[in-house]
Amino acid sequence: MSKAERLFNLYTLLRARRTAITADAIASALEVSVRTVYRDVQALTLSGVPIEGEPGVGYLLRPGYELPPLMFNAEEVLSLMVGIRMVRAFTDPDLARAAQQAEQKITSVLTEPLKARAENQPYRIPVLAQDDALREVHRTLRVACEAQRKVHAIYVDEQQKRTERMLWPLGIIGWTGRWTLLAWCETRRDYRNFRFDRFEALTCLDARFTPTPDISIRHFFETVIGVPDKG
Repeated sequence: MSKAERLFNLYTLLRARRTAITADAIASALEVSVRTVYRDVQALTLSGVPIEGEPGVGYLLRPGYELPPLMFNAEEVLSLMVGIRMVRAFTDPDLARAAQQAEQKITSVLTEPLKARAENQPYRIPVLAQDDALREVHRTLRVACEAQRKVHAIYVDEQQKRTERMLWPLGIIGWTGRWTLLAWCETRRDYRNFRFDRFEALTCLDARFTPTPDISIRHFFETVIGVPDKG
């Protein structure tokens, strides 16, 4: 991570808070050393960012220091916060970390009234340890979709029948209450949806595939489901 990126992340972390935060907590949140936190706080202060506090006590961005406003209304802020919490609870660890960073950046540019609304929003979406295995499945399949890499899978259907499949992972679809992988199954020579919780084993292969006009997530939505693919 470059120094500029570190300084920006430190600024957004401080800007998102209403109370002081210790150097140890900053170091843990940004995954740097406490010594680096001290240096970066000093660098921001010398550049004109009004940070109050001292080592061992905590740091706080001086009230009233504002960036040019990014204009959100209360409902837009709520929708973003709910979406971020859903990403953290229901996708994979890498996206969860990115969502948390995004939340800090969004919060850092809110006005004080909107920040208070965001902190007191009513939605609670717990991150449960029992879902850790599903989050790892999600990460494997997301990476495979993005890289267009074939997946070898052992899948157990609702009749408890175990099958071995070679899949082209085309996309991840969120249905009510669950995720499924939309894939082209080489075994069946057709589209199939696979529930994440029914994969018994997954291996992301080096072999790649190339979607075609007749084998793609857009084609599936338009010809099988009968709705436009709007992403």
